[in-house]
Amino acid sequence: MMTELEGRELEQWMSCADADDQPALHSFVRGLRRDQDAVTAGLTMRWNSGAVEGHVNRIKMLKRQMFGRAKPDLLRKRILLSD
Repeated sequence: MMTELEGRELEQWMSCADADDQPALHSFVRGLRRDQDAVTAGLTMRWNSGAVEGHVNRIKMLKRQMFGRAKPDLLRKRILLSD
């Protein structure tokens, strides 16, 4: 469903997961149902935010490496030069 962009099958999958005897899946499905329109769109549309998430992850890593050692201006320079 995720790799083939078949979000229309989400409701059927959630019904099967609810019928199953696994409490962890029930909790997961409840979370999906809270924002089902967004989840369905994410599983259907070809656009994603993977590139942005990768940059955010890289910036967070740089920030952790410099924890307590640098002010925002030095962190900004390091982020700009790390590409």
